[in-house]
Amino acid sequence: MKQLRQRAIRDLIETRSIRTQHELAAALRERGFQATQATISRDVRELGLVKGGRDVTPTYVLPPRLADAEATGEERLRRLLGDLPIEVREAGLLVILRTLPGSAHAIAAALDRARWVDVEGSVAGDDTVFGAVADRGALGRVRDRFRELSRRA
Repeated sequence: MKQLRQRAIRDLIETRSIRTQHELAAALRERGFQATQATISRDVRELGLVKGGRDVTPTYVLPPRLADAEATGEERLRRLLGDLPIEVREAGLLVILRTLPGSAHAIAAALDRARWVDVEGSVAGDDTVFGAVADRGALGRVRDRFRELSRRA
């Protein structure tokens, strides 16, 4: 759970302006993570988060070493799908991924960052990601790619 929570924290600070640990706790709750202030403080310290940014009020940012480690959406997606159990299904022109509660948003964010040509967009719930595609050919390619990325070494 710690690893998933810390991935969610990284994703949150990359996509939103989070100024305080209180804001971070609220954002985590939106994603289904319940964490005490002490836990969040420890996560901030372990991740090496720093205050920075160009806004008037500094926000949490990843230190350069972690930002580099998360260089591409494709690599992040590969890591997430390799670490999490997923089930891949199809419905119409949607590829549906089912995973652990609280994990779907991180997968959808990585998918959006990866900018797969065949994926028109994604929507995430708590444990489900919907990936929209344009046609049946794209549906098969995306489904197969998800299955390939989710295979464990």
